[in-house]
Amino acid sequence: MTTNTQHVRTGARIRDLDQQAFHERYRCDRYTATVLTNRLEYLLDHVCAKLLQCAFSPMLRDLYDFGATVTGPRHLNYPTPVVGKGLPCFTGTMTESVKNTVEEYGHDALRPGDVIIANDPYRTGTHVNDVLFIRPVFHESQIINFITIKAHQLDIGGSVPGGFSATKTSIYENGLVISPRTLVREGVLDVQTWSLIMDNARFGETIGDDIKTIISCLELGNELMLRTVGHYGVDALNGTTKFMIDADAERVAAALLALPDGDWSGEGLIDADGLDDSESYPVVVTLRKRGERLEVDLSGSARQTRTSVNSTYLDTKTAVGVALKYLLDPSNPFTSGLYRSVDIVMPDGSIVNALPPDGVVFLYGDASNAVITATMKAMGKVLGEQAIAGDYGSPNIHTGVGVDPATGQTWVSSGVGGGERGPWGATQAGDADSYQVFFQANGLDLAVEVSEIDAPLAVLHREYAPDTLGAGYHRGGAAVCKDTMWLTPAHHNITPDRVREVTGFGVNGGDSGTNGGVWLWDQAGEHGDLATATRVAGVFDPDTGKVDANGEYAYFGAQKSWSTEAGAVFRYLTNGGGGWGEPLAREPERVLSDVRDGYISIGFAASRYGVAITGDPDNDPEGLVLDQESTIRLRAQMGQRVP
Repeated sequence: MTTNTQHVRTGARIRDLDQQAFHERYRCDRYTATVLTNRLEYLLDHVCAKLLQCAFSPMLRDLYDFGATVTGPRHLNYPTPVVGKGLPCFTGTMTESVKNTVEEYGHDALRPGDVIIANDPYRTGTHVNDVLFIRPVFHESQIINFITIKAHQLDIGGSVPGGFSATKTSIYENGLVISPRTLVREGVLDVQTWSLIMDNARFGETIGDDIKTIISCLELGNELMLRTVGHYGVDALNGTTKFMIDADAERVAAALLALPDGDWSGEGLIDADGLDDSESYPVVVTLRKRGERLEVDLSGSARQTRTSVNSTYLDTKTAVGVALKYLLDPSNPFTSGLYRSVDIVMPDGSIVNALPPDGVVFLYGDASNAVITATMKAMGKVLGEQAIAGDYGSPNIHTGVGVDPATGQTWVSSGVGGGERGPWGATQAGDADSYQVFFQANGLDLAVEVSEIDAPLAVLHREYAPDTLGAGYHRGGAAVCKDTMWLTPAHHNITPDRVREVTGFGVNGGDSGTNGGVWLWDQAGEHGDLATATRVAGVFDPDTGKVDANGEYAYFGAQKSWSTEAGAVFRYLTNGGGGWGEPLAREPERVLSDVRDGYISIGFAASRYGVAITGDPDNDPEGLVLDQESTIRLRAQMGQRVP
């Protein structure tokens, strides 16, 4: 399968247009186009802020697990000129899924006040919990554009409460699949669709309140859009939409043109598929750049997995776009125009373009994040100082499920007890942050206090692990280590499927970060000694239980669902982030600060940076001393003079 939503640029660049030529192309002047660009962004900011403030479920209220777009009209081929500040993995898929949904439902069947929905991954991307809500905006009986929200629902039915599991082998285990249909018809709630959802999903009260909130947010977007059109007119709105798309396309094309022509390859890896550990799944990207065009070829990637660790073509397209935006145009907005110079080739039935019924899709973020890893590795070979080092590589979501003994009600905790937050890789701009969401997300972090109220758990320990980062002139982010105790009996569905390879690769001479792992102490009151823990996921020294790249692989799917009694503790250690630039070029004073702050040890400073430090970083961090003479000798021995 090859995707390309736009074609090559024609005519003069925007910056070279005089006032008349600009007006002829975009039906408005530059000033109006600039004002409308900002107004459309402002519109989505208001829509997203209302949803964030008024939502009921922790997925939306606390984690920002939604996205929003303005999508242009049919006669412009449904362009996406602006996306909200939610999850890019949603808004990227919406560059096509809105069109897919509207066309299947029937564009001409839409009426003012309608809201239509869909959630099928093969139509709309991501997974069934993420429901796409579309509100057409009518002006003088014509659809001028669409306000859209894609929002994660706490549950949508299926075999696993909450849905997160790497062991599902059938699309029928995923939950309710909603084909394009009406949720609101001319301002009136469609009771049949409402009942369909409520009859198939757990936690209906919370989900119902969230859906009503989303409907009201779409109404807000509709009102703001009509005010905008009333002031500026439809021609200016359509012209600005084209202007925003063209501007993004031109920036990407210019960035590609500045690179030498060539072919480059990179690879990411999924450790296993949740069924057994007999097969790993590589994601292979070959980039072919000629002039201002780029072909992203994933033909070398593995077949679709036997479980739900797959992505659809929409998720892969999004991942490619996210990687290119980070690498080529990081300071400007994401629009559908960034794909104009890009062709994406992906084989049908592969891990990056899974097909039903056997290609189950739920953990799309794991496979598509491997696409980002592979693309960034490939691009790093030509970008030099502009390259970005690898991150911790995976959503790594832990879902605990149990029954409240007092009420008999089922509880679910998702995105709290695992390795959901971790380090990014360094760039030419500076050191990497150590506590972020994976590259395709822009979510918030649930406060520990809130997570402990929502579910019977206690976060015992969460801190950065020293000596896990990739050294460099700019260092990678340190791995995050977290211990979570589960206070009642529970079942755990876990997804650490990228701990077998280094995801935090270094660039421009920087070192790679370390691999992570997951351990379990299932006896109350016992945790901390890795030698006594159950090795859940990772590559470990068989005697000590510590992470060891030359050790034995422990498979996360050894149990379909990990069952624990009250007091059990899971420990997650994320992968470390990659470094940027030669480690021996880092100023000794910055290395001293890293030791003082606990990112690295004195031994790491000497072995990786050639910096000699004396003192006690644990008990007297302010008393650490930089030994200049020994540092000069160390760096001379390691082949680099002190900068």
